[in-house]
Amino acid sequence: MIVNRLSLCYHNKLILAPMVRVGTLPMRLLALDYGADIVYCEELIDLKMLQCKRVVNEVLSTVDFVAPDDRVVFRTCERERSRVVFQMGTSDAERALAVARLVENDVAGIDVNMGCPKEYSTKGGMGAALLSDPDKIEKILSTLVKGTSKPVTCKIRILPSLEDTLSLVKRIERTGIAAIIVHGRKREERPQHPVNCESIKAISEALSIPVIANGGSHDHIQEYLDIEDFRQITAASSVMVARAAMWNPSIFLKEGLRPLEEVMQKYIQYAVQYDNHYTNTKYCLCQMLREQLESPQGRLLHAAQSSQEICEAFGLGSFYEETTRELDARRAELLARNPEEPGESAEDTSGIIKMAVKFDRRAYSPQITPKMYLLEWCRREKLAQPVYETTQRPLDRLFCSVVTVAEQKYQSTLWEKSKKLAEQAAAIVCLRSQGLPEGQLGEEYPSLHKRKRETLDQDSGTPRDEPTIPGELCKKPFVGLRNGNENPSEGW
Repeated sequence: MIVNRLSLCYHNKLILAPMVRVGTLPMRLLALDYGADIVYCEELIDLKMLQCKRVVNEVLSTVDFVAPDDRVVFRTCERERSRVVFQMGTSDAERALAVARLVENDVAGIDVNMGCPKEYSTKGGMGAALLSDPDKIEKILSTLVKGTSKPVTCKIRILPSLEDTLSLVKRIERTGIAAIIVHGRKREERPQHPVNCESIKAISEALSIPVIANGGSHDHIQEYLDIEDFRQITAASSVMVARAAMWNPSIFLKEGLRPLEEVMQKYIQYAVQYDNHYTNTKYCLCQMLREQLESPQGRLLHAAQSSQEICEAFGLGSFYEETTRELDARRAELLARNPEEPGESAEDTSGIIKMAVKFDRRAYSPQITPKMYLLEWCRREKLAQPVYETTQRPLDRLFCSVVTVAEQKYQSTLWEKSKKLAEQAAAIVCLRSQGLPEGQLGEEYPSLHKRKRETLDQDSGTPRDEPTIPGELCKKPFVGLRNGNENPSEGW
């Protein structure tokens, strides 16, 4: 048997499961705080990861894997380096190895998702689709074991027959992986179906490598002591917890569950400190609130449309302001140390009209943005539509945009978190220079054409089409719990 160099022990461990949209850095750190020994990131697809560039984020003290569209696909930090396992979705051995080599210096282990039955995972032959192709499973795992220095695991579901399941796991064991995670349900089963503890136990007794039991949240695990009971019932080496940890990460705490309000506040603090996108923060908090979504706290969360508003909803407004100041100061210090990034000084900025402005969405109508006003004005004046040129500063990955209108360039001297926000700031400079309205609350609205317009999805700057009706509140989709049949967070 091939034996990989191991630095991570899978015996007698409490493990946070890989959960879609949940297993990001704030949740992983929180689980470690409360006693988890190992934390898995959410499943990340090999093709997406291979497009990423590894970036050391000096402002946040993180390592970021950044996609070509500047979105952070995977973020990690030194504190979890020896305990975080990177889970990938893959159907190709060479791609899997390329991803493993990309991340192996920043993680403690590599895992292949072979259990998720959802279409986003099974398309392209990934996830649970691999269970019907043992040859491909063997090739992927053998390639990873031979090609990476980190321990390799895989996460499976049980097959229709125990005989076939045992045959598969024994073949998997021979590849030299460090451990196998078994979700005790079949591919077509969902959380409301009982977990098959007997099958997990049979696998545990048949293999010599650690078997990690998963799938017990619905039937077995409501508090810390239940985790050990589940381990004993399944004869497993360790237990991986999914939904019970998503609902309250303090499930890993020997002393018992902490009050949810306390847990959520700690989670929010990590989210702010590590610049987690507010929509992801909001989603995870909704999973924690569950039946309390209609409470006053839940309604405040529902209404929040930025990280700052989430903090204010949980009494953390001062924390947000203080943390933001600290990050800005750190950013300024780094910029003072490295005042010019390569290529920045090459641009001739003469003739550009500049102002120090930022786009604060709370000061503007939800449906009418400065970019809309500028575009409408250009149409009325029979000018070419505005042209935006946006650059990103490598040091802190902030954006600055220059808009050209009638051969004149306009730019804000303040850098923004996203390309869209930078474009809005540039549009404001142009509008203010011309003495034109820009859509701020309280301004008189000119007569705009009644048609669908691009609005800004708050922090992220993601556009979407909505009718322009000045003064009418923009209704946001509610980010809440999915039903049991569609829950993406069950530990695949």
